[in-house]
Amino acid sequence: MRLPPAILANTEEVLREILRFSAPADTTLSRYFKDHPRLGGRERGAIAEGVYAVLRNKNFFTDFAGSGNGMRRLTILGLAEAMGVDSLGGLTEEETEFLARIKEIDRSLIPAAKRSNLPQWLYDKFVGQYGEEETLKLAEALNQPAPLDLRVNSIKANRDDVVAELAQAPIAAEPMPYAPLGLRVLRKPALQNLPLFKSGAIEVQDEGSQVLSQIVGAKRGEMVVDFCAGAGGKTLALGAAMRNTGRLYAFDVSEKRLAKLKPRLARSGLSNVHPVQIAHERDAKIKRLAGKIDRVLVDAPCSGMGTLRRNPDVKWRQKPEAVTEMHDKQVAILDGAARLLKGGGRLVYATCSLLDEENDRVIEQFLASHDDFELVPMNKVLAEQKIDLEMGDYLKLLPHKHQTDGFFAAVLERKKMVKPVKAVEADEETATDE
Repeated sequence: MRLPPAILANTEEVLREILRFSAPADTTLSRYFKDHPRLGGRERGAIAEGVYAVLRNKNFFTDFAGSGNGMRRLTILGLAEAMGVDSLGGLTEEETEFLARIKEIDRSLIPAAKRSNLPQWLYDKFVGQYGEEETLKLAEALNQPAPLDLRVNSIKANRDDVVAELAQAPIAAEPMPYAPLGLRVLRKPALQNLPLFKSGAIEVQDEGSQVLSQIVGAKRGEMVVDFCAGAGGKTLALGAAMRNTGRLYAFDVSEKRLAKLKPRLARSGLSNVHPVQIAHERDAKIKRLAGKIDRVLVDAPCSGMGTLRRNPDVKWRQKPEAVTEMHDKQVAILDGAARLLKGGGRLVYATCSLLDEENDRVIEQFLASHDDFELVPMNKVLAEQKIDLEMGDYLKLLPHKHQTDGFFAAVLERKKMVKPVKAVEADEETATDE
């Protein structure tokens, strides 16, 4: 089915604004659709997919779009990539010939850095970490649209029943290999009107995020903190793992993000979650809980380089100097969150970044200055949680290997404090005197 010619004009208009990179692409698209209410669901989908195709392939497309009417050519390339050449209507003969020429190009002959469709600084960092061959595999995966992943809310449903109910919609979904409550939907249907979604039986959540929640190991009756809760996807997974018992604090500095948690929380059926807005990582609200918490999840703010399948504009908006600033912020947040733990308590530090500066280096710096903490090897944690993944000291999920977003996680445990022998003896003498 052909797209109306007006879709080309709409896509070009919003793409022009998005390529200024003054705001996230999804924010700009949402505002554009709000300003153009006559666009139907199919049209909006085509525009969004065309825009994201350009963002994923910007290096390659820009080289061949040329000058002059370059924005229109970029738009044509994006829509053709996302929706297929045959779906485009209203093209001139010259534009049809242009598309045919581009289709004949053997992309494997293009220099590796260009073929990666990454900014040069990011390509160089990845090559330094993974080598060129692995970087190209990673880049190819990052430049593909992400699948639609769901988490089954175990408080309200089980996975087999959800699969059966989705099949009646009809929506095909299959169990995930790593997350025991995860389902991967084979297409991208609208979920908002499904009874399963309205009742809180399912939530949209990448498999990597589900694995992160699982390695926290939250148990019934514990005191748990989601330190950077955001809109609460992992908070809800933790609450369900605790079987709606104990106390789960959802901390975040953003009132707006916590407000997005409220309707999801209402659907979930959880009553053990307590959203708390904090001013910073050393807020008095945190100090009052110092040394009392069993488990802490720190899903730290990061560059987001592991989410490029969903947010391809991030690689063009992010700057290398911002990664350095992010590292310092992450160290401060981790230091503040660590104060919450009791002896024997565990903290999971996680990011959706693929850069060592935000991951390994943060953990190494923390451990060098906190001798009361030790690293729990990730292979041990995964075995405890019966997750079939081979890892070393850290969790490193990669889209080209695990079909998830890119994630990093490390598990830190606070050592149990043992009283010195003299102090114990003194205590015993005092007890005898009394």
